[in-house]
Amino acid sequence: MMLSALQTGLTLGSGAAVGFSLALVGGGGSILAVPALLYLVGIGDTHMAIGTSALAVSVNAFANLVQHARRGTVKWRCAAVFAASGITGAAIGAQIGKAVDGRALVLAFAAVMVAVGLAMLRPQAAGGDPAVRLNAGIAVKLVGLGLLTGLVSGFFGIGGGFLIVPGIMLGSGMPMLNAIGSSLFAVGTFGLTTAASYAASGLIDWTVAGLFIAGGLAGGLVGTRLAVKAAAKRGLLNKIFAAMIFLVAAYVVWRTLLP
Repeated sequence: MMLSALQTGLTLGSGAAVGFSLALVGGGGSILAVPALLYLVGIGDTHMAIGTSALAVSVNAFANLVQHARRGTVKWRCAAVFAASGITGAAIGAQIGKAVDGRALVLAFAAVMVAVGLAMLRPQAAGGDPAVRLNAGIAVKLVGLGLLTGLVSGFFGIGGGFLIVPGIMLGSGMPMLNAIGSSLFAVGTFGLTTAASYAASGLIDWTVAGLFIAGGLAGGLVGTRLAVKAAAKRGLLNKIFAAMIFLVAAYVVWRTLLP
């Protein structure tokens, strides 16, 4: 796709917003990237937008993972178990998603976001044990939730942070800040799996993906700093997380249903 100067600027700016969101709440990657690619940058094919965003979000997630790891917020063993079980689900989900009508895919995507947002507003979602360690019981929960989340992530073509963060919290009982840091490993892994599937079908715009990644690296530096500060206020990250989901879900539905 040949980009104008305006489209180039919009792509870089959208990438920065995605990188910021990933670092701040561990999600919002493709949830923000897919609408931006479709409605701002001007990619006309939903599946091309999904494949391009999956690659860009994956790389940005791994970059932000490094920032969180430096601050000690990543629970590596829990993250690895969750991600490993999700890879199979993401690969299967991506194959199913490519066969579904793009319009139906986006609307179903919005419905999932609203359900997750409501769950994150529950008072008990704001707690957690920052000293949690992986054991057999937690591992079983993370494997099951990782497989399910990976399937949904691949189906919708998303890195899955808005699903992975709640999944890791539910499976391990860790606080949200740790779930955000740990989720980035799974977001990157799931996104890379999905991107590989779409790349094999020729559904990635490599120029746009490169610009998105460049913008995302800058946005991620700011997002990581703010996440650590917001975590000091109980429940604030959860509210930010839920608010972002509701806003993007409403926007996606509005744009999809426009005549």
